[in-house]
Amino acid sequence: MDDPAVLDALAQRLARIGERRNLDVPALLRRLGIPPDRTGVTRQQVSELTRELWLQTDDELFALGPRAPRGLFRLVVRSVAPAPDLRAALHRLEEAAHVLPGMPAVAVRAVAPLAEVEIDVRQLADPEHVAAELVAIVVHRLLGWLTGQRIDLRELRLPWPKPDHAPHYELVFGRHPQFDADALVLSFDGKLLPAPVIRSEAELAEFLEDQPDAWLATRDYGSALADQVRAIVEQGTVAPDDIADRLGISAQHLRRRLRGEGTSIGEIRDGVRRDAAIASLSRGDESIEKLAQRLGFSEASAFRRAFRRWTGRTPADYR
Repeated sequence: MDDPAVLDALAQRLARIGERRNLDVPALLRRLGIPPDRTGVTRQQVSELTRELWLQTDDELFALGPRAPRGLFRLVVRSVAPAPDLRAALHRLEEAAHVLPGMPAVAVRAVAPLAEVEIDVRQLADPEHVAAELVAIVVHRLLGWLTGQRIDLRELRLPWPKPDHAPHYELVFGRHPQFDADALVLSFDGKLLPAPVIRSEAELAEFLEDQPDAWLATRDYGSALADQVRAIVEQGTVAPDDIADRLGISAQHLRRRLRGEGTSIGEIRDGVRRDAAIASLSRGDESIEKLAQRLGFSEASAFRRAFRRWTGRTPADYR
């Protein structure tokens, strides 16, 4: 969601929520470095503005409906994340929405060949639909993040008239919506339902710390098998049999499909080590010897040779 027009429009709408809540919006904008005309806003500033409104309204849906206490989205994610696959994650989401205060009800349906997620936003007194959009964004981003796949929406149905910012929906959701629908519905290919959840506890903690920026960032988690394998390797699982087991396929089938995508487990492992090395050298907080050991090299000289092969430069030069 890095498009300037999308960010500016969202900042305007968030500021108007603050004004309706009788908050000192000019002082809030000054503190966050947002211009009075609310233009030229960065995603970080929109994230900070969202957090400030959560804090000042003591409500993660900005006091626009039944109270949604701070920490609501964190609880939703923690309730859903341990699921083994996307189908189970959706059912956990349905259950969490039923019991957590302030969370709009969620209904999950299989309408072959699609799966539908309906979010009940009727109780939100939300004339600009900011809270309703936020819940839809949270659900859409969460499903993609859990499975390491891009969840392409086949339909996006919204129960309100076409607003001035209508073109922004395609940038945010990847799908132009149907307005004046009976309910807020996200639908996607039902073949994705068996997709395994691949995130670790460490990744979950990092994801939760990134709220609300994790929701506001438009991230293509990738639909290729290679993207899923990379996510698993980044967690520390590197043996082909173990990776295949996580994905629910045989190691032979895994290798064959990766060949079809023009890569291999070895190349993916190499890419993960390369990116980790570059990140460490950019930070400068780890010696080359310790970095080589952490990345699984038998000695620093082997790491130096590999890094030169990856980048054409030595680790010292890069640092």
